[in-house]
Amino acid sequence: MESYSKRKRECPSSPESTQPSSFPDEVLERVLALLTSHKDRSSVSLVCKDWYNAERWSRTRVFIGNCYSVSPEILARRFPNIRCVILKGKPRFSDFNLVPHNWGADIHAWLVAFANNYPFLEELRLKRMAVNDESLEFLALNFPNFKVLSLLSCDGFSTDGLAAITTHCKNLTELDIHENGVEDRSGNWLSCFPESFTSLEVLNYANLSSEVNFDALERLVSRCKSLKVLKVNKSISLEQLQRLLVRAPQLVELGTGTFVQELTPRQCAELESAFNNCKNIHTLSGLWEATVLHLPALYPACSNLTFLNLSYAALQSGELAKLLAHCPRLQRLWVLDTVEDKGLEAVGSNCPLLEELRVFPADPFDEEIIHGVTEAGFLAVSFGCRRLHYVLYFCRQMTNAAVATIVQNCPDFTHFRLCIMNPGQPDYLTNEPMDEAFGAVVRTCTKLQRLSVSGLLTDLTFEYIGNYAKNLEVLSVAFAGSSDWGMQCVLGGCSKLRKLEIRDCPFGNLALLSGLEKYESMRSLWMSACKLTMSGCRRLAREMPRLNVEVMKEDGSDDGHADKVYVYRTVAGPRRDAPPSVLTL
Repeated sequence: MESYSKRKRECPSSPESTQPSSFPDEVLERVLALLTSHKDRSSVSLVCKDWYNAERWSRTRVFIGNCYSVSPEILARRFPNIRCVILKGKPRFSDFNLVPHNWGADIHAWLVAFANNYPFLEELRLKRMAVNDESLEFLALNFPNFKVLSLLSCDGFSTDGLAAITTHCKNLTELDIHENGVEDRSGNWLSCFPESFTSLEVLNYANLSSEVNFDALERLVSRCKSLKVLKVNKSISLEQLQRLLVRAPQLVELGTGTFVQELTPRQCAELESAFNNCKNIHTLSGLWEATVLHLPALYPACSNLTFLNLSYAALQSGELAKLLAHCPRLQRLWVLDTVEDKGLEAVGSNCPLLEELRVFPADPFDEEIIHGVTEAGFLAVSFGCRRLHYVLYFCRQMTNAAVATIVQNCPDFTHFRLCIMNPGQPDYLTNEPMDEAFGAVVRTCTKLQRLSVSGLLTDLTFEYIGNYAKNLEVLSVAFAGSSDWGMQCVLGGCSKLRKLEIRDCPFGNLALLSGLEKYESMRSLWMSACKLTMSGCRRLAREMPRLNVEVMKEDGSDDGHADKVYVYRTVAGPRRDAPPSVLTL
């Protein structure tokens, strides 16, 4: 990369050299190199013109939280030496099928601009972007130094596109394909790595469905001596997993395949021995269909685990308890609610270092389901895991008193996402709204950055949030509130708010327009199934011309009710690729 100091020496008459800096250029470059936070670097660039230009020329990584907030051309003018791009596309509610399938966020125009401006691009991390096979082939052929591709919740491509990456990216170190809508045509893409290829450090294809050529996978793992992360799909058997572990004892993150199979005593011993030789594993996931039968094989590798992801393993409470007894260093745990409250009691008893807990529903659409977790399991965790600061908790019932006790036990929550699965459900013991529960959260947890609220809630909850949640950055609301006043309290009180997500709430135009002074400092606002009208949205667009106000309507009409509204700040102006179902006002 061309250094800022060298550029100034070669161009002494350039505008940035007209004002002397209080720091020598070489010192300034070294200081900026120590700043890894995007926020910190952005703040530094505002100090003075010299610092702005030094940050401009020394920046090699960029994060863009909304692909329509800026254009690739503007990005290239601002930062000419980018090596890594992290780019997000569709709103989060696309995960719930609330965004039109053809909404946009196509990566191809970005890739064309990158080929012209960043031919030295090495790393691309995409989330909720539309990616097709032609784009992946373009990427593989136009960036000779390309090393890292991460696709999370993207769609539009097939395993043919992956084959182009594995065939042409000779310097690839990371291929992470996670939770994508992939057309899984075959597993042959993995066989396209050249036999001379040895640079891979991360391989994750856990969510693909087809079988891969295991011989090709085994050879790849054998020759990539720097491989640290391997996450396979559920087509990999226990016997095959054992063979992979023997060839890669250096792994630090492992995602297994299906963890149930008829094994001979000798095969069981070999599997346990393979895990015993993997001394460095700190992250374990996969374990599809795992049962108590083969879980003991994991025990030798559990002593150093800091992250255990069981979100694909429908373990019962006893099975979880036996496993956790061997995980004394666990800091992050993801489980399904099949573990029930008894399983969470084992978490509280065995995981004193736990910082993050996520409990997902095994079947969120089965209203008659008899298992699950309640406030009792959450309470048990809070008594035993006092370092807990991140929780995502799907449950069938909750009480105000339980939440108040939980946050009293764990006051350092930065992320509190409580999802009571029956919309509008009150405290099941007192039949009161859940207002006091979330009031306790925002009063007690002064470091709170992200909050998801659920249950029967009145405007009082939002008054509490506006009054006390002064560090809140992301708020998600569903089936809650009484009137516009609730949203007005949030927008008037939460000075650091960046994202506000609202669905199925009684908030209308008055609430929407109360945020006129707030929206330009936020990244985005989502409102769906609320009481907004097209006239209210048009007024917002008129008064805030630097915002993109988009209304999604299946019939494409521009009158009456505004079904789904997405508002975001942009320096690129209205986008030109919106489908007929998306009206840009």
